[in-house]
Amino acid sequence: MKFTATSRSVQGSSASRRLRRAGRLPGIVYGGKGEALSIELDHNEIYHAVRKEEFHASVLDMHLDGKVETVLLRAVQWHAYKPQVLHVDFQRVDASQKLHTKVPLHFVNEENSPAVKLHGNNISRIVTEVEISCLPKDLPQFIEVDLSELDNAGVVHLSNVKVPKGVEFIVHGDDPVIASAVVPAGGSEVAEEGDAAADKNEGEAAAE
Repeated sequence: MKFTATSRSVQGSSASRRLRRAGRLPGIVYGGKGEALSIELDHNEIYHAVRKEEFHASVLDMHLDGKVETVLLRAVQWHAYKPQVLHVDFQRVDASQKLHTKVPLHFVNEENSPAVKLHGNNISRIVTEVEISCLPKDLPQFIEVDLSELDNAGVVHLSNVKVPKGVEFIVHGDDPVIASAVVPAGGSEVAEEGDAAADKNEGEAAAE
C-alpha cells in the first residue's frame, strides 16, 4: 500500500491545529538511517487507510517530497469522540534488517471443528494479534489459525499455529492460549438428555 506525505518545518500544537483545520494531518517518521522528520498528510486519505487491517500490518510505500521510503505504521492517535485522526507515527524499514511488529490472527474453520459441530461449544478468541520478527519481505498481513481440529472444551496454543516461512513468533513467558472451546451453560446436561432421548427412541423402535 502507498500514501503521500510532505515534510513540514513548522511544529507545535498551534501549527498542528492549523493543519487539522485545513484538512491536513501531522505525523512523524523516524528510525533507519535518517533523522526523525515531521510530516503532514491528507487527513481523509489516512483516515480511510487506517481503517483497513492491511495498513497496520504491511510494509508501506511513503511518497515523500518526490522520493519513496518504505515504512511501517507504528501509532495512531484518535480524537476522543470525533471520527478524526490527530497524529500518526511511521518507522522507516531497512530491507536487510529484521523488524518487530504485531500482525492480526485470522481464525478459520471454526464451524467445522468437533467442538462446534458435535458439541455445540462456543469459540473464545483470547488473542487477536501476535508479535513477530521477520525481514520486511516476509511480513505477512495476517496469520491464519486453523480451528478444524479443536475438540470439546479444547484449547489452541500459539505453538499449535503454523508459522509462515521466514517468520518467528516472539513469546514472552509461557506458550499462550490463543483460542478455546467453551461449553455453554447447561451444555453437558443438554447433551446427556439428548443422548438419553435418542436411546429411548431406538428402544421403542426396536420393541415395535
